[in-house]
Amino acid sequence: MEHREEEEEQELDLTSNEVVTKYRMAADITNSALEAVVAAVAPGANVVDLCAMGDRIIEEKTSAVYNKGPKGKIEKGIAFPTCISINEVVGHFSPLTGESVVIQDGDVVKIDLGTHLDGFVATGAHTVVAGGAPATGRKADVILAAHTAAEAALRLLQPGNKNTQITEAIQKVADAYRCQPVEGVLSHQTKRHIIDGNRCIINKQTLEQKVDEFEFELNEAYGIDIVISTGEGKTREREARTTVYKRAVENNYNLKMKASRQFFSQVNAKFPTLPFTIRAIDDEKIGRMGVVECLKHDLLHPYPVLYENNGEFVAQFKFTVLLLPGGTAKITGLPLTQQLTSEHKVEDPEVLSLLQKSTNKRKQKKNRKKKAAAAAGDKKEEDEEEEEKQES
Repeated sequence: MEHREEEEEQELDLTSNEVVTKYRMAADITNSALEAVVAAVAPGANVVDLCAMGDRIIEEKTSAVYNKGPKGKIEKGIAFPTCISINEVVGHFSPLTGESVVIQDGDVVKIDLGTHLDGFVATGAHTVVAGGAPATGRKADVILAAHTAAEAALRLLQPGNKNTQITEAIQKVADAYRCQPVEGVLSHQTKRHIIDGNRCIINKQTLEQKVDEFEFELNEAYGIDIVISTGEGKTREREARTTVYKRAVENNYNLKMKASRQFFSQVNAKFPTLPFTIRAIDDEKIGRMGVVECLKHDLLHPYPVLYENNGEFVAQFKFTVLLLPGGTAKITGLPLTQQLTSEHKVEDPEVLSLLQKSTNKRKQKKNRKKKAAAAAGDKKEEDEEEEEKQES
């Protein structure tokens, strides 16, 4: 029995082509939703409408796949509800209808969302300046810092490298742009139905906040979350209502209130393992009421809305990667297309060398062949020279 369970678990990792396909399909949906919401970001747009748009796209596209086959339908849908966080808001802002805000021209807007197919999660986040005009000053600094740090992290995600190398690279890039990585942000290994696995990379290490060092291994999947601030990089909660939660599967309790039982029944049926928003509950009022007793008895993990200091800007880029035998595959994330001009740039030799490495798997393979051919040529020349010496 135990042996069969181990075999089944092994089949559900990246050694299975079916699992890789599900990750890639989930990633395509995430990218489509992310691209659509980014395109809709404009002065006058209402945040709750954009969040609903992102969630709707994920639900519509996941409902159209994996409906047939010998194993029948699979669990699928939203792995992380659409959150849109503006300027100094660090993350997790996915408001209820009456508690939304309107985007203003020049706002720094972060869009964060995720999809799953059969529990295999693909998340992504992107940052834009509303209005589409070229950005300069501190807005450009923080976006370029976050994007460059994400590019550095991607290149370090190789079997044999360590999570601490990524944390160090993030700090070096942030320093170059006179910014700070946001404390408390973690990038996690993902597994089936698990969005926040035990192996994690910390965005910024402090005396109080550390994670265990480890080496990346082949056939692992990670959700990489890079969050940078123009401020101190310290977060705090304010008045905004928390609307994003995840079921604390390790805890159970017999709830007393009818509204709480109704709410929790929906959570267990629709969102048994992955994050959700109260907006997704059939009756929003039941959701607002029921969440109180569930939190009191530790049945949910909250994702509170976090803030930097007023007047600061925060940028975020998130992507999902698969460490495959053919190379590291970045399967979510959008290209940076907005024009950004900063007076700062990365000058650290190690980081510059890292950023010059290609992430194109075909180019990497071609370069390896060139190096092997060159090495073989050098060896041939050495042998010929040795033969000439012996003959003379």
